[in-house]
Amino acid sequence: MTATSAPSAPATSTSKSRAPGASSDYFQLDDDLTTEEIAVRDKVRAFAKQRVLPVINEYWERAEFPWELLPGLAELGIIGTTIQGHGCPGLSRKAAGMVAREMARADGSINTFLGVHANLCMGALNMLASEEQKERWLPALARLEKTGAFALTEPDHGSDSVALDTSAQQDGDTWILNGHKRWIGNGHAADVVVLFARNTEDGNVNAFVVEKDADGHHPAGYMPEVITGKVGKRAINQADIVIESLRLPDENRLTGCHSFKDVSCVLQATRGGASWEAVGHAMACFEIAAEYASKRTQFGKAIAGYQLVQAKLANMLSELTTMQLLCNRMAELADRGQLTNAQASMVKMATSQKAKWICNEARDMLGGNGLLLENHVARHMTDMEVVSTYEGTDSIQALLVGRDITGISAFN
Repeated sequence: MTATSAPSAPATSTSKSRAPGASSDYFQLDDDLTTEEIAVRDKVRAFAKQRVLPVINEYWERAEFPWELLPGLAELGIIGTTIQGHGCPGLSRKAAGMVAREMARADGSINTFLGVHANLCMGALNMLASEEQKERWLPALARLEKTGAFALTEPDHGSDSVALDTSAQQDGDTWILNGHKRWIGNGHAADVVVLFARNTEDGNVNAFVVEKDADGHHPAGYMPEVITGKVGKRAINQADIVIESLRLPDENRLTGCHSFKDVSCVLQATRGGASWEAVGHAMACFEIAAEYASKRTQFGKAIAGYQLVQAKLANMLSELTTMQLLCNRMAELADRGQLTNAQASMVKMATSQKAKWICNEARDMLGGNGLLLENHVARHMTDMEVVSTYEGTDSIQALLVGRDITGISAFN
């Protein structure tokens, strides 16, 4: 299903997901998914359960990315999500949400890789590249023959990335770039890096593609180093990248990026992925907590029978359902072309706050067992600390919504 095609009929009753008791889809929202959206949900869910969960804790502890999973991810046919053509699946926004939700239910690091590779890198190419440039890079990225990265954030410019300092100076038919990027997911290993720099002639922000050569080496002047010591998203590496006299051909400048407004359009289009990811982390932690409560015995009976525990579970599920409703509505508005930047910001802010709370409640309910990787909650909890920061912190999202409410910018 493409984002512009007529919607398919809702799934038949045999596909409905409502389960009694501790269902994390309490309001039966998945019953309204189309057959295509259910197919996406189920194949990503199966892959996450069968391929990701059995190995992810090992990679998480070693702070290494499980490259062995890429062939299986490619076979799912979901790389590029909503992008149409160039080997991409052209999914609906809700189907793309299912990809992020179901992968995050297993692990946030793999989901971040998909977000960086498919949403940010491929999304930027789809929105900012010429047709010739799209055909040059997108098909190989869609097949995961090459991996991508999106280099915007700098050491001194995170939330205020509009003020980026990395420069690009034209020299004949080439460009010379100098600067510093940080927290760039997959930036050390990516074959294709969409990198943003300020044009020294007119001061506007342009986009360039840094790509490895046939021998798998980055060009001279692109010097990435993996950031170590993270407490969350440990199975996806972020890079600190020094850029010194990096020379790129003019054909690697994306023709559709003329100012930071074009960058903002990419960020707005991809922000929904972080919200769906938050839903996935929250669903996983609620499900783990509910199952644990039914089996954990204290003072002679299962803790699920105590009022405090039932109150916790009821409130966790209520907040989770609110998150799901927000994301479903966000997807509907996006498919209609009606989603505003402020609306996307509100959903990101609300889902991040609620998911962090749900993960913390689950950790508390499991007690000391909640600290063990084998029970998965601690990984989801620390990953949510990362989700609440990237794609705009809660404070920045609040200011974007506040500006929309009042008409007054509080950024300066």
